[in-house]
Amino acid sequence: MGNSGSTASYNFGFKNTYSKQHCLIPLQDLLKSSAFLVDDSCVFGVEILKIDVSSPEKKAVVVHKKATTVQNIFVQKKGFIKGTYTWTMDNFLELDLKHFVSSPTFEVGGHKWYVGMYPRGNKHSTDCLSLYLYLDASDELHLESKKVVLMTLSILDQKNGKHLTVTSGLLVFTGTHRWGWPDFLGLEKLKDPSGGYVVGSSCVVKADLTIVGSSNDG
Repeated sequence: MGNSGSTASYNFGFKNTYSKQHCLIPLQDLLKSSAFLVDDSCVFGVEILKIDVSSPEKKAVVVHKKATTVQNIFVQKKGFIKGTYTWTMDNFLELDLKHFVSSPTFEVGGHKWYVGMYPRGNKHSTDCLSLYLYLDASDELHLESKKVVLMTLSILDQKNGKHLTVTSGLLVFTGTHRWGWPDFLGLEKLKDPSGGYVVGSSCVVKADLTIVGSSNDG
């Protein structure tokens, strides 16, 4: 991209079907780049590989390179839709006994969301608190054109101000209704009396959500 006609590239560095945060380009790096972002638009190219593992003789895996598919993702510098929701649980010790608890719904960008928590971990984690952002079941965002969002979930340190904050990479809504981390915070650290994550029976979780744009062409 750019006036010279050359193509800017970025190594996303993942080899699996699921990419974690470190495999994605940071949003601020994207917005500051004159090579990736031109006239407020950005183009992502995806190279698809087909792996043939059906050989009965268990021969070496054969990888066939397919044609590159390009999809335009329009990212506007201005007009981001941002929202913050703070969930204060004054009865956390009571909620801690439950398998799953959720916050009241809140609205960002005309859509309904809620924070979900597994106080003792879910099936993917048994020694950590699991924390997720959910799209409310009554909302139809997942049926629309692919929205691009950035989210941050935090547990506030009520004593020392050293909040635990985890930010996702850019997320594209393609039918999934939940995003988050099964191992958000170890239970031992969560309940450490010297820390400020649980004070008395109070625990405070904050969700910051930015709707960046849409991944639809045109």
